[in-house]
Amino acid sequence: MEKIKVGMLGIGNIGKGTYKALAMNQKKIADTTGLDIEIVKILNRHPEKDRGIDIPREKYTTDVDDILNDPEISIVVELIGGIEPATTFMARALENGKSVVTANKAAIAANGRMLAQLAQEHHVLLRFEAAVAGGIPILTSLTTALLSNEFSSVHGILNGTTNYILTQMEENGKDYADILRDAQAKGFAEADPTADVEGIDAANKLSILISLVFGLGVGPDQIPTQGITHVGSDDIAFAKESGYKIKLLASAREENGEVSASVEPSLVPVSHPLANVRNEFNAVFITGNAVDNLMFYGRGAGPLPTGSAVMGDVIGVARKWEKDSAYDIVPQLRYDADLKFIGEGSNKYYVRMMAEDIPGVMGRITTILGAHGISIETALQRPGRNNSDTRTSSAPIVPLIFIFANVEKTIVSDALDDLLENHCVKSVETVMRVEE
Repeated sequence: MEKIKVGMLGIGNIGKGTYKALAMNQKKIADTTGLDIEIVKILNRHPEKDRGIDIPREKYTTDVDDILNDPEISIVVELIGGIEPATTFMARALENGKSVVTANKAAIAANGRMLAQLAQEHHVLLRFEAAVAGGIPILTSLTTALLSNEFSSVHGILNGTTNYILTQMEENGKDYADILRDAQAKGFAEADPTADVEGIDAANKLSILISLVFGLGVGPDQIPTQGITHVGSDDIAFAKESGYKIKLLASAREENGEVSASVEPSLVPVSHPLANVRNEFNAVFITGNAVDNLMFYGRGAGPLPTGSAVMGDVIGVARKWEKDSAYDIVPQLRYDADLKFIGEGSNKYYVRMMAEDIPGVMGRITTILGAHGISIETALQRPGRNNSDTRTSSAPIVPLIFIFANVEKTIVSDALDDLLENHCVKSVETVMRVEE
């Protein structure tokens, strides 16, 4: 039986999940593949720290060179996270003729092109299934079983923290801040949740999906991104009454040679499969010209689901390594499509704003919107509250809700700025895309 030696960089939650995923299924893996896969060295900057897992101390090293320069290690698993030093470590491993498996979406989104080129130059493999949607095998499916398709769109709920918060707001009527604290207590949210709740994490993952689905290099900083911090109870109530659910949606679509993409809270019809993805679960919904619509659903995070995806990549690489065929596999990332990225494109938008309940205000608002070429599909006024600023008016403040027909986001932004400058509205509370 061939021995495949693996070095692992990092022993945080995902590292522990990866180690456990191999340990609990090592015999089955060996029986199925004929390969004896062993994690022989682990980079651990603080070996004295109790990690809550039984790992022989002799496997730990504090020097990354003990892994990157070991000629017996053929696969390096990078689980440090962040862009640096992870990218540098992965690049060095590839240059040293070692295949690399990672769960690091930030590093792949930022430097995937460079790493893929290094893998190709040195006849080794770069794999990153766990970087998008945890244990859901979406990347492998896109680059194997679904490779014969031309895709027109991909939509994903790619962040479990935000989906948990939005689900609890809808189902239990709690406020955002209270649910965030609950999610942090349960381990669904980090102490600093910024990357999750502001959509940064989902933008990194969407960047990778765009490369695989459309063959287009779009960095996460190019993707229009908005988080969920401004979603309020009024928005949740309107969505529920109108046959929608609110999800932080990462979306990209191609039409007539142009690709549009965004990460933002969106009203999703309850009839859409993505509307029923609850709590910390993730899902990816794709449309291909041969398979039509497909949805991949499962746990998008967590040590064991993500560790399972990491080990799936390790096994795949080990099989090709054992057959001496790794050199003939083109790295999965593509940047060669003759397509143009146009940003967010045109969409329907939901807008909730606050205005004084005085005669003529709705007319003034619709006149300005019309001057910007915005067509209104829905206009509603909600019960208001007393105006605390009696220096300007004693009229109550009321929520106004609109759904605009397909329009570019920049036009919406200009129109809303115009409304504020002309004192037609007191504030703009929420702007969300409406998924059709």
